[in-house]
Amino acid sequence: MTDFVTTEVQGGIGYLTLNRPQALNALSLEMIRAMTAALQAWVNAPEVVAVVVAGAGGKAFCAGGDIRYFHKAAHEGDPLLDQFFVEEYALNFLIHRYAKPYIALMDGVVMGGGMGISQGARLRLVTERTKMAMPETNIGLFPDVGGGWFLARTPGRIGEYLGLTGTVIAAADALYAGLADAYLPSNVLAEVVSALRARTFDNGQAVLDHIATFAQQHRDACMPAQSQLAGLSAEIDRIFAGDTMVDILAAISEAPGDWAAQTAAMLRSRSPLMLHVSLEQIRRARTMSLDDELRMELDMMHYVFRKGDGVEGIRALAIDKDHKPRWQDARVDDVSHEKVLSFFDSPWRAEDHPLASLGK
Repeated sequence: MTDFVTTEVQGGIGYLTLNRPQALNALSLEMIRAMTAALQAWVNAPEVVAVVVAGAGGKAFCAGGDIRYFHKAAHEGDPLLDQFFVEEYALNFLIHRYAKPYIALMDGVVMGGGMGISQGARLRLVTERTKMAMPETNIGLFPDVGGGWFLARTPGRIGEYLGLTGTVIAAADALYAGLADAYLPSNVLAEVVSALRARTFDNGQAVLDHIATFAQQHRDACMPAQSQLAGLSAEIDRIFAGDTMVDILAAISEAPGDWAAQTAAMLRSRSPLMLHVSLEQIRRARTMSLDDELRMELDMMHYVFRKGDGVEGIRALAIDKDHKPRWQDARVDDVSHEKVLSFFDSPWRAEDHPLASLGK
């Protein structure tokens, strides 16, 4: 195991805790391997009827993957960089298909890789401290960890909006978008965990029912603020239904109001290449199975650090912190369609794909 993931079985529940608070519980390969090992051990263990996953430290569930490691590994040609994503995506799939209730306590920052280990949960709980996003285009990446798949299944064109802009949303928006199941104030969530630990459960449904009963008792205190996404949904659907990234940016640039101006500015700061690639990803994902979509993401990630903007984006945001990325393409109009499509050419034959066994 690793010091950054703690595991405990108590009262029929397996508790998985990400314990790297100084890095907002960002995922390393060792943490991914520790989570995978625990889940594989517990799936057939009669003493475990459900799993609860949480982040330590009070600030974050999980802020994503360790992007500083990505930058270093890409510069050094470290083969473990590719292996990181192979094992992370396999873990994401394992969670989506887990045979026992897997319950994610999405308190605090939940971004990128944190979404990957929570969106497949049977129950996704958010709090007033939840800050949720798929911010990958900000660093020259794309919304991976199954992001294409779960963003494509949000209402209307919210998936395109969240995936392209990387906008941070709170609990009410997460519930509206179908990216969370229930809201509890953080102090009540702590009480729920204490109550779970005080009992012994014979089956997973009993764990889910206990949490539901607890939430019902506190329902008057459990109303998050109004969803901003709900109020913007018609405008989002109109603008982000554009056929191409060029169409979308033109539409948002012409739209009136502060929200449109802020969104246009946000899009113009992102990698033009990866905006095109991310839009193509989400559009393709609407008709794909989860396993096929994760295989597609691994194909895409293979190219991101070889011919994409990933290394430069991470440099500008997290290494030099100058926030002045030098993207390959200056504007969305400069990106060729052929270059975008090249990210979707698998470098592997189907039978040799590292994720060939997913869904089989």
